Formats: sequence, structure tokens, C-alpha cells
Amino acid sequence: MSDVERTFAGQNPVRAVRNATLAVWPGDYISVMGKSGSGKSTLLQIVGLLDTQTSGRFLLDGNDMSTLTARQRSAIRATKLGFVFQAFHLLASRTALANVAMSLMYSGVPRSERRDKAALALSQVDMEHRADAYPNTLSGGERQRVAIARALAVAPRLILADEPTGNLDSGTAAKILSLFRKINDARQTIIVATHDSDVANEANRRFHMHDGVLAETTGEPAEAAGR
Repeated sequence: MSDVERTFAGQNPVRAVRNATLAVWPGDYISVMGKSGSGKSTLLQIVGLLDTQTSGRFLLDGNDMSTLTARQRSAIRATKLGFVFQAFHLLASRTALANVAMSLMYSGVPRSERRDKAALALSQVDMEHRADAYPNTLSGGERQRVAIARALAVAPRLILADEPTGNLDSGTAAKILSLFRKINDARQTIIVATHDSDVANEANRRFHMHDGVLAETTGEPAEAAGR
């Protein structure tokens, strides 16, 4: 990202993101910390192609995202990006395995391969023993693990997590953070948006956002650190 802005029009326009510049390298584990309304979720939505910047440049794998059609953006979301949300967003009528397999359907994986890939993703988050369980029988931590498995299943270039521990107690949150560390140690690139300093401090590179302004506070890119 280079000088990215996002302004919401209206009688009193809101500059949610102001001249944000950010370079993310393979293997990075980045946190963006800020209070509610600071612009961190809007920033993640732009990176995740769920929103479009008002101005500035955004390249993903060297490609200018502003030149893409809605269909092309959707295809990139399905194949290169994984999402983890505070509210889990699991389908109550589907098992854990089926919830994970659905992400593979949207990314174009043949039906014959989806079950095995979904099972592998569940094993990565230590949830293979609950593959046939429905969300309403899972704890909050287990549901978030399934949501992380869903993000991992497509082997994304980047995982975006927005307040991933916001609905969890402190003990369960610590286990989820340990899981993120394990995933990053395997070279999975992660960006987490959070208001919680404990969550932010787990990342190797830490940013702070206030009134739409993004500033790096500590850390170095994975390539520079030799990770």
C-alpha cells in the first residue's frame, strides 16, 4: 500500500484511512492496534478486497487491485485470502468439516478433494476429533479454531483476522494466539486488527492506528529478520 486513503462521503465526510503506507512480506505476522473507530477494520477490508480505497495505490503480488473487476476481486478473495472474524460466521446447519469445505467450493477445488483438504485443515488446528460436530455444540474457542481452519483450507497467501479473540475469555484467547503463532511459524502470513495489547504484542511487527493514521511501532519484515 502506498498513500492509501478511504473517505466515506456525506454531509461530514469521514477520512477512515489517511495516507496509509504498508509493505507486507511473506511470513510476516503483523498487528494493527487501535480503538474502535480508529480505521483498523477499514484498512483490513481494503487489504481483503471487501472495500476499495478512495485514492492511493494497492498492489497484491505485484498486481494493481484498483484495475480489477468485481469478479476478479472475488476470485482473489476466494483463492489468495483467508478471513477470521470475531463472530466466527459458521453455518449452524453444517458440521465443522462442511463449514471448512465450503471455502474450498468457492475457491474452485473439485468436490472429490474437498473433504480431505478440509480434514487436513481441521487437523492443523487440532479439531479433527470434532469434524462431525455442529457449531452449537462447540465452545467459543472451538468455533474460532474451525473458522481458522476454514481460512487455512485454501492455502491462502494472507490471513486477515479482525478482533479474532473479541468473543473469547482470556484463557481461550491465549490458546488462539498460540495457534496463530504456530501457523506463522509455518510461514503463513497474518495481519491481525485488534484493540487488545496482549493480542497485538504477539505479532512480530506492530502498528498503531489512530484517527485513520497508520504508524509502525516495532518489528521488522520477515525477510529482513530471516524468518
